[in-house]
Amino acid sequence: MQKSNSIGLFFLGIFLASGIAVAGFFVSQTLYNSQVAMNSAEVKGLAERRVLADQANWSVTVSNVGNSRSQIPDLYAKTEQNQKQVIELLKASGFADEEIKTGLVQYMFEEYRDSNNRVIEQKHLIQSSVTVNTKQVEKVEQARATVNKLIVEGVQLINEQPFYLFTKLNDIKPEMLQEATRNARIAANEFATNAGVSVGSIQSATQGSFIVRDAGAEYGDTNKLEKDVRVVTQIRFFLTN
Repeated sequence: MQKSNSIGLFFLGIFLASGIAVAGFFVSQTLYNSQVAMNSAEVKGLAERRVLADQANWSVTVSNVGNSRSQIPDLYAKTEQNQKQVIELLKASGFADEEIKTGLVQYMFEEYRDSNNRVIEQKHLIQSSVTVNTKQVEKVEQARATVNKLIVEGVQLINEQPFYLFTKLNDIKPEMLQEATRNARIAANEFATNAGVSVGSIQSATQGSFIVRDAGAEYGDTNKLEKDVRVVTQIRFFLTN
């Protein structure tokens, strides 16, 4: 019986020792992880670029209105003629055939009635559009001014605001990410200097979305040729003594 107790005590001692060792390991690991977490700094790095749009989309709508159904053929012919006038001016401004698209001629009808439900007025509207999709963005504003001269000739038109787009984001992404990372390290160095430590390698990094917006605007409008491109990275650096 005494021998059995001795064996039991022996194994109990082993289990206790193992338990203490395992517990010590987890405590040490926890302390180690905590130390690693404390010996790091998480900062944000910003990169910005001012670029020019490289694509423009612009539409001109011409229309003619009559008050009689019998006028529809003439209204249709006049609208087609106005459309051709716009196209001629666009070509004279330097735009190629493949950059110019014509829309379908559309017909709309409205009538107005009095309190006795009698027709007192009719409107027959024929309209069509011409759209320019071009990479010659520098020619758009001058061409818009040229097209507007048709108004003096009696052409009823709507000269839409162009949409300016920047489509070469992939060309500047690598350089901007490098700059954002450098700026993040500068911020980390300022933090480390105050803490009396040094900045080491990158522990983790998260890239934010690239944002393209009109120059000086707070939202991503498309009315300006100049655009601001912005990206923010969030980087965690190791800190060393």
